[in-house]
Amino acid sequence: MKFLFRLLLASLAAFSAGCATQPPAASAPAASASAARPAPLLLISIDGYRADYLARGLTPTLAMLAKNGVHADAMQPAFPSLTFPNHYTLVTGLYPDHHGIVNNTMLDPALGKFSLGNREAVSDGRWWAEGTPIWETADAHGLRTATMFWPGSEADIRGRHPDYWKPYDGKVTPDQRVDQVLAWLDLPAQQRPGFLTLYFDEVDHAGHDHGPDSPEVDQALRDTDAALARLVDGLKQRGLFDRINLIVLADHGMASVPLENSVLIEQLIPLDAVNTVSLGVLAGFNPKPGHDFAAIERRLEQPQQHMRCWDKTRIPARLHYGSNPRVPQLVCLADTGWRITTAEHLAKRKGHISLGDHGYDNADPLMRALFVAHGPAFRAGLRVPEFPNVDVYPLMTRLLGLPAAANDGDYEAVKGMLKAGIRD
Repeated sequence: MKFLFRLLLASLAAFSAGCATQPPAASAPAASASAARPAPLLLISIDGYRADYLARGLTPTLAMLAKNGVHADAMQPAFPSLTFPNHYTLVTGLYPDHHGIVNNTMLDPALGKFSLGNREAVSDGRWWAEGTPIWETADAHGLRTATMFWPGSEADIRGRHPDYWKPYDGKVTPDQRVDQVLAWLDLPAQQRPGFLTLYFDEVDHAGHDHGPDSPEVDQALRDTDAALARLVDGLKQRGLFDRINLIVLADHGMASVPLENSVLIEQLIPLDAVNTVSLGVLAGFNPKPGHDFAAIERRLEQPQQHMRCWDKTRIPARLHYGSNPRVPQLVCLADTGWRITTAEHLAKRKGHISLGDHGYDNADPLMRALFVAHGPAFRAGLRVPEFPNVDVYPLMTRLLGLPAAANDGDYEAVKGMLKAGIRD
């Protein structure tokens, strides 16, 4: 009875979340209730792994998985092409405008300020409650879950965490992250997770610090692939490599941003006349009482050098962005290769300015992300065209035999990756 009660509550919570966001309810069909327990699924994110990095020939383990499994030409991130919004899109199937994590830096009238470094906000489930992450649905249906770092997993969302989870700690090495995942897979059957995540961030850090075409990025690619090799070896030693489904992907790509490519926003508008929510690739501004915000919008919505600005109600529909209350009233998007900032902010950074960045228009090829899948459910040696990352969620719910919460993905578009007996 206790389990049935928890299941009822979880179903109601998932239904409420879906109604609040009002996305299309495109869901993958769940596997038959009489089917055997599905193969475990390990979702691996290599933050900032641009789709074309694979062609550099520096990641042989990843190339092996791509050759023997499914490899997409690219995967299109959701807009904005930033880390937290896209990681939560991957596990909810919702555009950021629907799941509420609309930027890495946000302002909510009731909750205050959210930023990556604000651990109190990051672990506050209220920020994440507009979406239903896949580990919540899995838990409601008796499937154990484990996250070796994933945005949202350290928050208490409607009373739930994954069964096993770790608060993010950048000092934990790639090998240590792999070893933790293998340790979870070593647990007794009744305790062992059936859905797991693994997160690597060295490629993204190197891209920001040195630019995507730097030797440092190449070395980060090698190092991360070595950790993947450690994972594959560990799975083979346990007899799991041919019995576990692996999805290896990225949240976004990376573009080079020269030091001199800065739009100084204070040269265009008086900053004391607006509330600045965020700067960077995607800058946001809200009205300040006593000032003519409409005049400021008219000024910035005119053609600008190296950026485009919109009132949130006039953002292009293809970006699926602007209806959420957390999206600032005025949004400015830098052209690829540029940043939006202030002279004061640049001075505070004291030369520590990112030479690579993301968050740009998600149609830009430089923002395209990696997608590779391998395992007993996936076809072998299949190359598929580019697809949007919202489709990953219904693909995963199908693999795990779970009902999909309301989402923006399209299972029909990706089911061809699966073997015939799995997809239908």
